[in-house]
Amino acid sequence: MTTISASTKPHRAVRWWLVSVAALIALMVLVGGATRLTESGLSIVEWKPVTGTVPPLTEAQWTDAFEAYKKIPQYRELNAGMTLSEFKEIFWWEWSHRLLGRFIGVAYLLPFLFFLWRGGLSGELKRRLWLLFGLGGLQGAVGWWMVASGLTERVEVSQYRLATHLILALLIFAGIVWTVRRLADRPQITAPARLRLTSALLVVATFVQIYFGALVAGLRAGRAYNTWPAIDGAFIPSADRLWFETPWWRNLFDNVLTVQFEHRMTAYALFALAALHAFDAVRSRAGAAAGGALWLFAAVSLQAVLGILTLINQVPIGLALAHQTVAIVVLTLAVMQAERLASRQSAEAQPRAVPLGQAG
Repeated sequence: MTTISASTKPHRAVRWWLVSVAALIALMVLVGGATRLTESGLSIVEWKPVTGTVPPLTEAQWTDAFEAYKKIPQYRELNAGMTLSEFKEIFWWEWSHRLLGRFIGVAYLLPFLFFLWRGGLSGELKRRLWLLFGLGGLQGAVGWWMVASGLTERVEVSQYRLATHLILALLIFAGIVWTVRRLADRPQITAPARLRLTSALLVVATFVQIYFGALVAGLRAGRAYNTWPAIDGAFIPSADRLWFETPWWRNLFDNVLTVQFEHRMTAYALFALAALHAFDAVRSRAGAAAGGALWLFAAVSLQAVLGILTLINQVPIGLALAHQTVAIVVLTLAVMQAERLASRQSAEAQPRAVPLGQAG
């Protein structure tokens, strides 16, 4: 039977689909950031995955939605006296965030089912894509779990759940970026093992830094200690200020000073690691990996500058969203660099023979 390679045309379509989904996830993260910065995340107090797609359409429906919001602590303690018009402003941010999440689910599932029907996907690729779909479904549940934490006893969502929600979104994003890279036909790069190690460490450090950043956001810690490089009057604050809560580990997540301090220290470590990796890649003449390392170091440097500006200006929404945008760029470049230096040639990128009638 006549056969042709299944890797070229089908994989090109799969790559474009995944790139589109990754772009939507990045947009989703930014809309989520704006929702948090405008204190809009608790404006919808029910989880209606299907019927919640339709916003209030009549004045009576708007009144009902507003009355439901008035029952939670955030309204009573922070927004008492808010008008219906002001409520609509925060409602649209949260509604848009949830609608975009639903759209991403559809934009992922329908093309995925089409590609499964057409055939041409390797077993490894199908397993990875099903895993990403499962994580996407989990993300919806985690999002409501996060919102629910702010509906009864708190005036904001739990910083723990906020950080989990963000990390899971970016884990899905990173998985898609890695998969897109794996589907590309490209030559192997010969590089020292230490470059592969530092590239992997850069991905891990970026996720840790983003996690701490989410804790900073959840605690509004960016609105305190707005000096740099000193924090609380010193480069390293006193131990009794950093570790006054018990048990000691709670300071890592609940102490505003400690959370901001660890976010700063991780930023310095990430910057140093990115600089070391770039220097090593250029010195090792690692080809495309040297260019990737330099781009990554440039992005980390820009991110550091934006972080400082955001802090000393007490988190204006424009700078905060720029800071978040470049964080996504840093993660993208870090994942691409780690995949570029991965020693194994992916099975997804290998041609697979299929019957001519199935190749389309």
